[in-house]
Amino acid sequence: MSDSMNETKNIKTKKKVLPVGHYRGLGAWTVVFFIYLYVPIVVLIFYSFNANRMVMNWGGFGIEWYIKAFNNEDIQQAVLNSLVVATVATACATAIATIGALVLARGGNFKGKTLSLGLITLPLMVPEIVTAVAVLIFFSSIGLNLGLGNVIIAHITFCIPFAFMPIRARLEGMDTTLEQAARDLYASEWETFRFVTVPLLMPGIVAGSMLSFVISMDDFIITLMVGGAGSTTLPVYIYSMIRRGLTPEINAVSTVLLFFSIAIVTAYWVLSKKTQTKTVH
Repeated sequence: MSDSMNETKNIKTKKKVLPVGHYRGLGAWTVVFFIYLYVPIVVLIFYSFNANRMVMNWGGFGIEWYIKAFNNEDIQQAVLNSLVVATVATACATAIATIGALVLARGGNFKGKTLSLGLITLPLMVPEIVTAVAVLIFFSSIGLNLGLGNVIIAHITFCIPFAFMPIRARLEGMDTTLEQAARDLYASEWETFRFVTVPLLMPGIVAGSMLSFVISMDDFIITLMVGGAGSTTLPVYIYSMIRRGLTPEINAVSTVLLFFSIAIVTAYWVLSKKTQTKTVH
């Protein structure tokens, strides 16, 4: 019996996981995939510095299109609308997501818990166009016309799952020892929550808010569907510029929006990695 067990262990030990590059042709297809994915973005960034007004005719290096974009009052208003919508939607969505995560992660087992979790994460699986049409129909049925307020409400609904996932993950990975110690030292429930739970949960809250903010800033479909006059955000304005014809100014605005999104996503990734490291230790 012991010999057969030893043979089984030796077989398992000899088994090696083959690297991805071992499979013939997979490395080449991977390179083709990344070229197809990122070359258009590189071309966009390159031609944003084109001094020629013709988008695809290189006329030398220049930054005048960036200067023109930053001095465009319509673009400034669109950026302001995007920042207002993203800030308010992020704050509200993060607050709602935090409450929901606390209930689902710390509320114990209760009737409807699985259903509640599914409803919160459902917008992540439903196509965005379906959410946009549903919200538009709802606003039309109740006669709600708040201009930029409609966009904010729609973004809050869409951003809640994105804030909820990091917060819930942080809660489930937290050690409750410090909270129990605070209660043993006669701290009230509110004091324990304020001085112990919230600081421990803060990395997840910040990560969730970052993710919600960049999702709201970059959203186009929902904003286009529910937005009215005076509620044009930057992605919608870029779309309207493209319909009038391509110019290097569009490339400049798109490049700025791209790097802004990359910066927030990178910060979110770094913070998530630090949170995971702290949780493991």
